[in-house]
Amino acid sequence: MNAHVDPAAPGPAAPQAGPAPTVTASVELGVPVVPSGPPAAPAPPGRRRGLRRIAALAMIAGPGLVAANAGNDAAGIATYASAGSQYTYGTLFFMVLVTIALVMVQEMAVRLGAYTGKGLGALIREQFSLRLTAVAVGCLLLANTGLVVSEFAGIGAAFDLLGVPKWVVIPPAAVLLWALVLFGSYRWAERIFLVMSLAFFAYPIAMILGHPHWGAVGKNLVVPHVEPSSDFILLAVALIGTTVSPYMQFYAAAGVVDRGAKPEDYKLIRADAVLGAVFACVISLTIIVATASAIGGTGPLQSAAEAARALEPVAGPGAELLFAFGLLGASALAGAVVPLSASYAIGEAAGVERSVSRRFRDAPLFLGLFTAQIALGAVMALTPVDVIQLLIGTQVLQGLISPIVLVYLLVLTNRRSLLGDAANSRRYRIAATTVVAGVALMSTVLLVQTVLGWFGLA
Repeated sequence: MNAHVDPAAPGPAAPQAGPAPTVTASVELGVPVVPSGPPAAPAPPGRRRGLRRIAALAMIAGPGLVAANAGNDAAGIATYASAGSQYTYGTLFFMVLVTIALVMVQEMAVRLGAYTGKGLGALIREQFSLRLTAVAVGCLLLANTGLVVSEFAGIGAAFDLLGVPKWVVIPPAAVLLWALVLFGSYRWAERIFLVMSLAFFAYPIAMILGHPHWGAVGKNLVVPHVEPSSDFILLAVALIGTTVSPYMQFYAAAGVVDRGAKPEDYKLIRADAVLGAVFACVISLTIIVATASAIGGTGPLQSAAEAARALEPVAGPGAELLFAFGLLGASALAGAVVPLSASYAIGEAAGVERSVSRRFRDAPLFLGLFTAQIALGAVMALTPVDVIQLLIGTQVLQGLISPIVLVYLLVLTNRRSLLGDAANSRRYRIAATTVVAGVALMSTVLLVQTVLGWFGLA
């Protein structure tokens, strides 16, 4: 499988694999070496090719895929479903642009981790002043606080669809996620996160069962659609916030470091980031299309149950079960990744031990922050809360904060003093700057509209 996805991507060319028929990978990536040997019964060529593809995907899957899929959390599902219910297929072209942005942003984050051996928080601390470091970490904590609550609210909403009250499931779910991180190694936790990602396949199934108008879908994927309304801009910023979330960049870079990847592993690390971003955005598109096919044009959603019931005419009695399964898997994945990203960032900024593979006594700040966020999120989610409004609101906040974090990321990957030949090339720098400027412009428009609205001028 050719992992070179973006020909314009910077960095030295990775050494090409030799002609040996065995499947190998570096020990640092945590992938076992499969020894060669004469098979008892040679498999047909087609089957051998299929097995090679599966082995290649297994080697690639890692922090990039986990981080990108975590973006399709409970808040993301609510935002994408609302986009479909409010504007049918009208946001699909916008999501194509957001996909390109996510690919570039995630690639830059994992490149920093692979070539420097440091996470984004540590690099910001070393390359910027203490005040600017505090701004970056403060923005992440502000954005993540509401997100952690929303993830546990999503777990509660998923079981509520099945008739199980949230107070029965949220506490044990919090304990399970906490134990997963505290008592496991990074590689073990990462494999669990990847298994959780399988829940996202529920949404392509829902889309196909919905029998969407494929002609309209294709047209809206290539033809821009913009509505000059505050609601449309609000939703657009929320789509940016849920797809290009600040915590994803912190987690992706830190995950690469915690995994033990090195510059020679960059080719696989980059493929993981790019394919993970594309996969996550394809899932996002299927959520929009599935909801648009069922209740497109009916206005914003009011509850998770409403979104699930909207699929019942096309998915049958199992619609709520299908929606609940996807919502649960997404919320559980992000329920671990979101607090981990903040713990990584603060641990890196403080210069203390931070790793999932460490015990509490070895990394008390890192694991203590993770524990506190899990506890806070679970407790707040048990209070009466408008789940849909909370989920979409946190994504708007993410969209407003994203430009700040992306500026740090762009400046760091532009510095040859830090990355050498792996720094952004001229073309990549122009493209990345355009992405950051576009996200900042959308956020600024929303901020201006909000302020004008306070004075009755918008």
